[in-house]
Amino acid sequence: MIIVTGANGQLGRLVVEQLLRHVPAEQIGASVRDVNKAAELMERGVRVRSGDYNDAASLAHAFEGASQVFLVSSNSSGESAVQQHRTAIEAAKKAGASRIVYTSQMGASPNSYFPPMVDHAATEALLEDSGMAYVSLRNGFYADSALMLLGDALRTGELAVPEDGPVAWTSHGDLAEAAAVALLDARIRGVTPVLTGSEAIDLEGIAAMAAGLLGRPVRRTVIADDEYRAGLIARGLPEERADMFAGLYRASRRGEFARTDSTLARLLGRPTAPFRDTLKRAIDCLPRG
Repeated sequence: MIIVTGANGQLGRLVVEQLLRHVPAEQIGASVRDVNKAAELMERGVRVRSGDYNDAASLAHAFEGASQVFLVSSNSSGESAVQQHRTAIEAAKKAGASRIVYTSQMGASPNSYFPPMVDHAATEALLEDSGMAYVSLRNGFYADSALMLLGDALRTGELAVPEDGPVAWTSHGDLAEAAAVALLDARIRGVTPVLTGSEAIDLEGIAAMAAGLLGRPVRRTVIADDEYRAGLIARGLPEERADMFAGLYRASRRGEFARTDSTLARLLGRPTAPFRDTLKRAIDCLPRG
């Protein structure tokens, strides 16, 4: 049985949907924190069990009978995230799973300015030390994250954030399809090449693209890192989270997320989704008038 963790989340749910196209529902298990939110999957024959990265006993139950575990990275950060991943890896091994497929990131490095990339690097080391077969998917930066960075700019026409650099924005749908390919092809193993869309775009380019789609200006201005961080804290964001977001800009302008690669398109057997499609969907959902 293939167990998909985080199956109520955006990526996890899409991976389940991809797997359902290729394997019977009874061969798929969903590990979720809230089973009530996965009722539709249960109705389709997917085994749904409660699993929490902070609770090894719950994971032992959720992973029972696993041949593979799709390990979606934690939303936590720092040692908390790494410990959660350690717990999940150990639970998968004890459950008898022969392979883990993990959602890493293209910028994974112990030296990254963006703290989650340090966590990914530490988790890849755990996987290497586990003795299990594994795949570490070096996913491109989620295209939806660019919408978060845009904030209210699509409405106000003003995007004031620190200096950034090009980012290889990549769609959740493409990455979910690639994850399913990796789960179904045992020949894929180890740390993958970066799995990205075909273009790397900075926020100035995104602002220009948005302006074209909106039919009105979107002005991108650069502010100092400290001013940006202070603004986040003033809006109620904890200092640790503010530091993380500031680190994202430092990392991007150092080029940590700028590399593109054709591996994802080859896995999919088609071109990757352009970032413009993600942006257009967001703009189409804006209130009119």
